Amino acid sequence: MTDVYIRTDDIQLDQLLKLAGAVSTGGEVKALVEKEYIDVNGKVETARRRKLHPGDQVTLTTSKGDAVYQVVRKE
Repeated sequence: MTDVYIRTDDIQLDQLLKLAGAVSTGGEVKALVEKEYIDVNGKVETARRRKLHPGDQVTLTTSKGDAVYQVVRKE
């Protein structure tokens, strides 16, 4: 699991994945959501701009296996 630190109360899913270095564009996130390759807290995510909060976990399924990111608030 990789912690992704944010300084705000929430972050959009597409922004989180870009911040984590998992994708480089929002279009990539859109394609991944359409293919149901992204889970948030164990449920398939259908909105690329879903608001995430500290404690939320995002699982990205790739050909290399799953990558898990956890949102962490940094003061």
